[in-house]
Amino acid sequence: MPPRTSVPPHRRLPLLVTADGDLLDDLLRLAAAGGVEVELAADPAAARSRWLPAPLVLLGCDQAEPCLRARLPRRARLVLVGRSGQLDPGWEVAQLIGAEHVATLPAAEPWLVDRFAECGPEGDDPGAVRITAVLGGRGGAGASILAGGLAVTAARAGLRTLLVDADPLGGGLDLVLGWEQLDGLRWPALTDADGRVDAPALVRALPSRGDLVVLSWDRGELLALPAQAMAATVDAARRGRDFVVVDLPRQLDDAAVTALQAADQAYVVVPAELRATAAAARVVATAAPHCTDLSVIVRGPAPGRLRAAEVARALGLPLAGTLRPEPGLARGLERGEAPAAAGRGPLAALCQRIVADLTGATAAGAA
Repeated sequence: MPPRTSVPPHRRLPLLVTADGDLLDDLLRLAAAGGVEVELAADPAAARSRWLPAPLVLLGCDQAEPCLRARLPRRARLVLVGRSGQLDPGWEVAQLIGAEHVATLPAAEPWLVDRFAECGPEGDDPGAVRITAVLGGRGGAGASILAGGLAVTAARAGLRTLLVDADPLGGGLDLVLGWEQLDGLRWPALTDADGRVDAPALVRALPSRGDLVVLSWDRGELLALPAQAMAATVDAARRGRDFVVVDLPRQLDDAAVTALQAADQAYVVVPAELRATAAAARVVATAAPHCTDLSVIVRGPAPGRLRAAEVARALGLPLAGTLRPEPGLARGLERGEAPAAAGRGPLAALCQRIVADLTGATAAGAA
C-alpha cells in the first residue's frame, strides 16, 4: 500500500474493524487491489473516534457483537465481513448494527475491491468535506452567531454549505439568518431518518439561498433528535456538500455527540469573564473526549481585563481567535441580517480566516 504521506490533505480513509488476523490480511490485500490505504481498529474502543468520519467501514464478524454492545451509532456505508460459515445468522446481526451489506469471502472479494476503489483518489471522496462544530462555553456566549457567520462566509467563498442546528432549545438558526419565512423542511420532519439519506433530495427539501442550506428547528413541539437521524444527515452532507457547520448544545445529547465525533474541528466560544471560563471548563470536559481537535474562541468585552490567552490557558485549549465587541451586529440580527453577510467587521474577519484555514477557500470581498 502507498505510504500515509501520499494521502491528500483532509482525505479520510476506509476503516477496518477486526481482531481476526487472517481476515485482516485478506482485507488489506483487497484494499491494495482497490488502490487505497486504510485505517485499522481492533475493537470498538479504537474504532469509536473514526467510526462516523470514515467514508467506508468494514466490520469483521468477530467485532459485530462487541460494537453492538458498545452502542456505536448507526451509519451509512457499513459492511459486515466474514468468511463462509462465520456469518450465520449474518443478516440478523447486520440489521441490529445497521450494516447495509453482508460480504462473505471469498465470493465477495471483487465487490469489496470496487468499494475500496470508490474511496481512492479517483473515486467519490465523501471525506473531503470539512465538518466544523461550534458550542458555547455558557448560555449566550454567541456560538450560534459564530456558526451562522461561518456558514455564510463559506457560502460566499463558493463552498456548498450546510448549516445544522443541533440545539433544540436554541430558538432556531433560521432566525439567526433571518430565514424563518423560507419554505423547507425542519428537523421534526426528519427525526425518523435512519440509514442512508439521498443527498440531493435533502438539499432540495431544506431552506436555501444560493450555496447555503440550513437544517433548523421549527417553533412547534419540542422533540428529541435521534442519533440515527443526525448520523444519516452527516452522511448525506459528506456526499453532497463541501462545508458543514453544526451548532451544538452545551449539554450534549446522543445526536450532538454523533455530530461532534464526525467533526474535523470544534470551537468553544467563551466570553472573556471569570465565571464564563469556569462554566466553559465543564463544557470542555464533556466535549473533549468526543472531538479530536477542540479550540477556544474568546469573545470580548473583558470587563475584568481577562486576556484571551489566560482563558485559553485556564481551559487547556489552543486559542483559535478572538472576537472584539461589534455593536452593529446585534442590531443587524434584529433586522433579519445574517451574521457576517456584509463581509466586514470582527466576526466576518474571524470567519474568513477560519474558513480559509480549513478549506483554502477565500470569501468574495475578503481582504
